[in-house]
Formats: sequence, structure tokens, C-alpha cells
Amino acid sequence: MPASIVVILLGAVVTAVFHLGERFGIATLGSQFGAMPRNLPGPHIPVLSWEQWQALLPAGMTVAVLGAIESLLCAVVADGMIDDRHDSNQELMGQGIANIACAFFGGMPATGVIARTATNVRSGARTPVAGIIHSLTLLLVLLLAAPLAGHIPLAALSAVLVVVALRMGEWHHFKRLRRW
Repeated sequence: MPASIVVILLGAVVTAVFHLGERFGIATLGSQFGAMPRNLPGPHIPVLSWEQWQALLPAGMTVAVLGAIESLLCAVVADGMIDDRHDSNQELMGQGIANIACAFFGGMPATGVIARTATNVRSGARTPVAGIIHSLTLLLVLLLAAPLAGHIPLAALSAVLVVVALRMGEWHHFKRLRRW
């Protein structure tokens, strides 16, 4: 089991069992963002006037282009980490379909994120199946462990993110800088 998951689980259990959030004011997911939902939202069609659609279109196109760039950059970095080559068309089609579908459930647009991808690769992921497992794990946490997830200390999440950021750095390249 990846160490980052152990840290998150241990932090949540200790915070919940000893009521550290209430006693010492330790910031948790629940204290900062409210109760975690325990079910998925139902589908609904967004109701907007023609003027609202027109006003949102430029911002939506900007978000789509920036999201595409970020996802492709993430895929290129992941390719370098696992010595593989991604299919850009497949990447962008999957992202586009997912982002359109999520709008009908009140979701926000999402992209491939290098921090999550790097964490997955460092934990042994090599195929797209790892991303599917990651998303199913998040779904199970949402549906089954939402009350415990509310006790996850933000400090534990921060520590995991710092470690991921440090591991993403290709520090061996700095040795070459001394020679220049």
C-alpha cells in the first residue's frame, strides 16, 4: 500500500478517535469544507438563458483549451516517467466527453493533473487501468468512508503534496548545471 494512503488513513483515524479537530482546532476536510456527501448527485440539465450561454462561451472555451494543454503536458511528463507514448486524440476525447458529462451532475471541468499522475507512477502504475482504479477508489471513499474522510487533517494532505512535489523534481539534472 502506498505510504501516502497510509499517512492519510492514519491521520484521519487518529483525528477522529481522539477528537483532535474539536479539541485543538486542527483543520480537517470536514471543518474546512463541510460534511462530505454520501451519495452521487442526480442528473439535471442546466437551465440558462441564451444571453447566459453567450456570456459563458468565451470563458468555457478558455477553460477547455487550458485544460487540454494541461492534460497533454501531464501525459507527456507521465510518458517520460514510464518510457511510453500516449495517444493525444484519445486523451483529449476522453477528457472532453467526461467534462461534458460531468456538467449534467453539477461537476466542474477536470484535467489530467501531474501531481496525481506522478503519485500513481511512483506507486507503480504503468497503464490507464491505474487511473480507473484511482477514480473508483475515490468513488468508494465518497460512498463508504465519507464520515471518516471528513476527519482527514489538512496537514496530512499538505505533507503528502509536499512529498509528491519533491519526488516530481528530477533532481539528478541539477548535477549537470555545475558543469556549465
